[in-house]
Amino acid sequence: MVSQSRIITGVKTYNAIGMVELSSIAKGMQVTDFMLKSANVGLLMAKIVCPGKYVVMVGGDVAAVTQAINTGEQQGGTLLVDSFLLANVHPDVLPAISGVTDMPDKQAVGVVETFSVAACIEAADCAVKTASVTLIRLHMAYGIGGKCYVVMSGDVADVTTATQAASESAGEKGALVYSMVVPNPHPEFWQQLMS
Repeated sequence: MVSQSRIITGVKTYNAIGMVELSSIAKGMQVTDFMLKSANVGLLMAKIVCPGKYVVMVGGDVAAVTQAINTGEQQGGTLLVDSFLLANVHPDVLPAISGVTDMPDKQAVGVVETFSVAACIEAADCAVKTASVTLIRLHMAYGIGGKCYVVMSGDVADVTTATQAASESAGEKGALVYSMVVPNPHPEFWQQLMS
């Protein structure tokens, strides 16, 4: 039997998460309603991100999230920017979206920058499943022209492996902007990352 990851948010537990990203705010609001009515899913996020895009993230069992994402993609039509379904999302992904993870040790840093929020979340999940890294933050589209980036830390070999895997994940969608690894971050650079 394959073990499945379960994401706990508040009082609800989810086996899968999914997101649709749209280029229209009004359409995003409409799609949110369609998605929630199409399947037994919980709403994890529905909000405006720069530059006037709208993202909707839902959680539930795999079949329900699949149905909701299919509905979102269909209803989004030509206004769909990107989407994903993660059946076994790593438990570190949602906390990284929520804010900065505490990192007492100064280790190597990897950053992967993408053109879409959905591609970045997928890349972050891929990174943390590929190597032993800690996701420090996942910055979604605010003040950066709709792009997104994930920052991770760990030993140099793991960060290099995770950054490469995340870059390939984003690159498969044509959504990779740039990625890099800093093997030994300067103390002031590290402090800036953590603020």
